[in-house]
Amino acid sequence: MVHAEVDPRRCCGYRLCVDVAPDVFAINAAGKAETLVGDIPVGLVVAARAASHECPSAAITIRDADRQQ
Repeated sequence: MVHAEVDPRRCCGYRLCVDVAPDVFAINAAGKAETLVGDIPVGLVVAARAASHECPSAAITIRDADRQQ
């Protein structure tokens, strides 16, 4: 299983994660990104990883349950 975590202290609300993976990330009322899913469905893992790489503030961490990243 793959999980995404957003560090709200680092998130600047650029919305790139939402543009890249709208089924995984959203912007909350505080203007920060948050995850919409606990376990990322297999079909969305590539998009979630791309969103993590696109984040200018490096606020998104993608973790595989099988191994440490």
